[in-house]
Parts: sequence; C-alpha cells; structure tokens
Amino acid sequence: MLAFLPFGSIASRQYRFQIHFLMIHNPSLFRVSSVHRTHLTVLNGAGEIRAELTGRFRFMAESDEALPVVGDWVEAELFDNDTLAIVHDVQPRGTVLRRRAAGGEAAVQLMAANVDVAFIVQSCDRDFNVARLERYMVAVRDGDVAPEIILNKADLLDDVGQDALVTAIRASGEAAPIHLVSAESGFGMHALARRLESGRTYCLLGSSGVGKTTLTNHLLGTDAFSTGAVREDDHRGRHTTTSRHLMELPSGAWLIDTPGMREFGMVSSEDGLAETFSDLDTLAGECRFRDCSHEVEEGCAVLGALAASSLDADRYERYMKLRREMAHYDRSVAERRRKDKETGKLYKRIQAEKKDRRL
Repeated sequence: MLAFLPFGSIASRQYRFQIHFLMIHNPSLFRVSSVHRTHLTVLNGAGEIRAELTGRFRFMAESDEALPVVGDWVEAELFDNDTLAIVHDVQPRGTVLRRRAAGGEAAVQLMAANVDVAFIVQSCDRDFNVARLERYMVAVRDGDVAPEIILNKADLLDDVGQDALVTAIRASGEAAPIHLVSAESGFGMHALARRLESGRTYCLLGSSGVGKTTLTNHLLGTDAFSTGAVREDDHRGRHTTTSRHLMELPSGAWLIDTPGMREFGMVSSEDGLAETFSDLDTLAGECRFRDCSHEVEEGCAVLGALAASSLDADRYERYMKLRREMAHYDRSVAERRRKDKETGKLYKRIQAEKKDRRL
C-alpha cells in the first residue's frame, strides 16, 4: 500500500508534485472523480475511465465509509483495452468531509476526501445565516480541511450591506478568509480564481440556490453545467448539481462541486466544535467541573460569562444546539451498536440450538 502525506501538510507542495508524478507514471493509481449507484469514474494521466469495485473489496468493507468517495486515491487494474478499471484498494485519506446521513438512522455520509480547502458558499440574500455557516465550519474543521467563506451574489448589496455581512461573521468570532463575489456578473471572481493553486483540491459546500454551479462554470471558463432559477418566495433553488464531481480547472487546481444540502446533520465533531467556538472552549476549560454541561452547574465559567454579558446569548445557544445534536448522534450510535450486538448474540444462539437439535 502506498503511503501519502496528508493534503495541507507542511510538505504539501512536494506532496502534490509526487501525486502528479505518480498519476502519470504509476498505471495502478487513480483518483475517484465521481460515484454512481453501479460504478465509479476515476482519473489517471490518460483521463476519465469507468470503474467498478471487486466483489472481495466490497464484501470486506466494514461500512460505507470504507468505500471510495470523490477525491479518494485508489489502486486499480485496467481491462478491456484500458476502458475499464477494477478497484481493489483505497489509499489512506488525508482529509475528509462528512455529515450525518439523511433520515433517522445514525449513519455517516462521506461527501469528499483529500480536500485542501472547503469553500462554504452563502448568498447575499435571505440564504445568509450565521448559524448555518458555523455548522459547516465545525464539520469542515473536524475533517482537517481549511475553511474559507464565499459570499456570492454580492452585487445585490451596496458597500454598506456587504460590510454588514462581513461584520456579522467576524462578530461571531470567525476569522476564516471571506470572498465577496458575484458569479453571475463576475465581480470578485478574478481574485478568487487567482487563489486556487495548481495541484490543490477545493470543494464547494452550501445550500441549494446559493450559486455553486454558476461558480463552477465561471471557474471552468465554460457553461459545462446547467443552472436553475431561484424561487422568489423562499430564495431556494433546485438541485441543479445532483452528484459530486471532481474536475480540473484551467489553473491546474482541482474542484469538487456538491449538490445543495437542505439539511446538514452533525456527527461527533468535538475538534471542529472547539476550533469554531474557541472562545467557549476556552471558557469551558475554566469551569469548576470537567464534565460541566454549561446549563445549570455552579462554577460554570460559560454561564458566568453569559450572565456578565461578555458572551453573546445567541452564540451560546448555537453552541449548545450543536453540542446537543452531537450528543444525540453519539447516543444513537451507541444504541445501534447495542442492538447489533444483541442481534448477533441471538443469531449465535439460534445457530447453536439448530446444531443441538441435529445432534
């Protein structure tokens, strides 16, 4: 198995050169560009190729998280005159973007792997929402991906309105880079495109209707993907992007566009939460009890700061909401494991009883 340095490490430039070299000179190394129900598409030095998983690899996968996702590096063999790749291994991931899978089951959905920078896209209209932004920030940082913020449709606001949105983000304690752009008119897009470094991988995350597909088309320099209108009543858009796709930009950078997400469920993301809410994390370290819930305890530094008005009440509520959601996920996972264990014991007992009856 090949060993790789994580994307974004100190040696990232040398690492990216090694990857480019290996893609050209190692015929068994590919990168996943898209995932479909029945197959994958992968990239090597020759271009994009249809790919399938070996039965053994799929059978041995302990969970869906072990299966390839967009951005993964995989080892495969070529067949049918190099028109089909059979994947038999996934390389260790440097970074990963994940969320709680939609529905009631406590499961994780991987969105992309080996991403250097995640652009969290919000539009300068009614989509702008600090709570939603923080939610994305927590998940991105938990996956060791560097977050940056794109405020699209900035041409809808004057300078005062734009400054107000930036001020609201900074007031929440967020220090990540902010890009004010309009993918439709081109405002700010040249400066954004210049930030994309050759060999690095970027990902667009955001709700439907924020303009991710228009951003992608602008960065590609072509209308490769269709865009949809935004509804007037709620400023929501249709899912014009229906699947994740890795593509190379003219600059040599790699970009992953993702479908719009109407919900972004949290999984266990303690590191991301601590980094995004570093002020509350610092206060929590000063609490009287190590397992302080920051709700009712005496000697809670968080509640003390809240009472003294040195901590914003809305920010406290957003922090607590994410904590509760993560705790609920952890309880759901523990309950599922308990049930799986009981099911396994039941199966073994039934098998043993059948064996006894045969004797």
